[in-house]
Amino acid sequence: MRATLVLFLTLYLLRALVAEVNNALSGVHVWLFAGGLFVSYAALAMPFRSGFAASILGGLLCDCVSPVGFGAHAILFGIAHTVVFNLRERIQREETPVRVVVALLVNLGLFLAITILRMRIVHLGAGVWPRLFWDLAWSEVALLLAAPWFFALQLHSLELARAKPSRLA
Repeated sequence: MRATLVLFLTLYLLRALVAEVNNALSGVHVWLFAGGLFVSYAALAMPFRSGFAASILGGLLCDCVSPVGFGAHAILFGIAHTVVFNLRERIQREETPVRVVVALLVNLGLFLAITILRMRIVHLGAGVWPRLFWDLAWSEVALLLAAPWFFALQLHSLELARAKPSRLA
């Protein structure tokens, strides 16, 4: 329970930071998506229940400000968490570069899924694809730069709260 709350608070901070960055970038018509960061650490380092709960709560945070139906992010984040959790024994999940690559791949998948959901709501013409490509590219670059910091923040927050995940979790 404590670990879920600590992870949720770090995700709340991430949501606020992403919102501020997107607000600052609105003048240049760039939108950053950091969904991979909402899921990756919890799926790679935490036991399933507490990590899944944190991912779902992070999805609900994103749903609050999203143009897609409420619950879409939560469901997609839950699915992504489950997939990564089931694959984590096959990768060296203790290594930060591996965690960053996982976050980049999860971010790509979630971005594409959210884009498809948004297409169903609003008819997007062919002219929007270059914009989506650039949003995805900038999102991946931003995630590449921010992921090591955010993973360290989550780890140290769990240590401060004495809710550090076990190595075998």
